[in-house]
Amino acid sequence: MATVAEWIEGARVRTLPNSVAPVLVGSGAAAAIGAFSLARAALALLVALALQVGVNYANDYSDGVRGTDSDRVGPLRLVGSGVASPGAVKAAAFACFGLGAVAGLALVSLSGQWWMLAVGAACIAGAWFYTGGEKPYGYSGWGEVAVFLFFGVIAVLGTEYVQADRVSWFGAAGAIAMGSFSAGVLVANNLRDVPTDRVAGKNTLAVRLGEERTRVLYQILVVIPFVVTVAAAFATPIALVGLVSAVFIIPAARRVASGETGLKLIPVLKQTGLAMLSWAVVTAIAVGLS
Repeated sequence: MATVAEWIEGARVRTLPNSVAPVLVGSGAAAAIGAFSLARAALALLVALALQVGVNYANDYSDGVRGTDSDRVGPLRLVGSGVASPGAVKAAAFACFGLGAVAGLALVSLSGQWWMLAVGAACIAGAWFYTGGEKPYGYSGWGEVAVFLFFGVIAVLGTEYVQADRVSWFGAAGAIAMGSFSAGVLVANNLRDVPTDRVAGKNTLAVRLGEERTRVLYQILVVIPFVVTVAAAFATPIALVGLVSAVFIIPAARRVASGETGLKLIPVLKQTGLAMLSWAVVTAIAVGLS
């Protein structure tokens, strides 16, 4: 039976910037047009966190029962390591999805945008079928596209829309930045796992591209948010504060470019996540207050 500490580690709390950062950017975009709502932002954050932890447990369950976690480099996997039963991990995933659905229902009720229930349902389905079901799309190279959409476009613009009833230019720019950062985190994760994923038949985008081209893709993705920063500065010069997050991304990009593999790539995940979170915090505050 897994301990509380093991359940927390299995929830992969280091991935939570992927869900927090888009909500911050979406809320900053809403504030910039005078429509920020603390209650709606808090509910959006709860939805994002619940779905993030839910997808982490769902991936743990699905990968574990398929046997693709039997020889894994990286954080503890509950099912793959045998510390928790598949049924318990699956139940934890669906409990998180249920919490996210309840918070989402409350958010939709406050905003009056009932059509967004369909968006929420798509998010839950996307979380489960990433590695679940008979043909998980995460095993066929579509994971990065899904991450860009769910953690970028939907998370940022959805957060702004439920507060402001519309989306703005900064919301769209922020969605591109967040989607690129999140996809970069996944690319780094899958680059680390290329050897074991290839053996397990898990054809992620990194496996399909090969390590060399995957390293190039990572560099492109983490540069995009800074291009967005410079472009946004033409309309709002204070947006340039987002460049401070380069302090985290430069060491990560160097590690990837240097050809490091396995455990040596784990810091890249942390550094990319910190770059994403810091970019979101300083940019959202600066643009929101402007």
